[in-house]
Amino acid sequence: MTAPETPPLPAPGGKMAMDRPFTPVRLCVLTISDTRTDETDTSGHILADRIRQSGHEVVDKAICPDDVNSIRSIMRRWIADPGVDAVVSTGGTGLTGRDVTPEAVRPLFDKEIDGFNIVWHMVSYNSVGLSTLQSRACAGVANGTFIFCLPGSNGAVKDGWEKIIRWQLDSRHAPCNMVELMPRLMES
Repeated sequence: MTAPETPPLPAPGGKMAMDRPFTPVRLCVLTISDTRTDETDTSGHILADRIRQSGHEVVDKAICPDDVNSIRSIMRRWIADPGVDAVVSTGGTGLTGRDVTPEAVRPLFDKEIDGFNIVWHMVSYNSVGLSTLQSRACAGVANGTFIFCLPGSNGAVKDGWEKIIRWQLDSRHAPCNMVELMPRLMES
């Protein structure tokens, strides 16, 4: 995998240190939905395409129902795999009875990335206004693997990747990024 030659400007508050080497990240994409199939999974396909366009590798991609045990089973398999650096999920972060992604994933976190939720709502507010209140997007680290849980809409996936996650998973993002933390995530 090679880095994009001229990346667009990063999210506010950062800059690109183009003298730093680009380090490809290995990611998995999980769509959480009772109704989507591979043919109708537009948000999962958008996310996988954008990950690849950013110079990273999509190691695996799956769809599972809005079910705590199903979500945990896939997440546990991926976070146990040393060939997976990060997981991004789409769907199941809303307020309905079937939306269980945070309940399924948060117990797996060794550490929650509290700031992700705050930044997510700032970015989302600029796109959808007060409707951002209906999102319970979250992120954390589990067994040395970053996990980001986004809402299921195409717009949410685009905003989450393009305005937040992409920059923290780019080793050239300054003043700091999550890639430089990866070798130290399992320290005790």
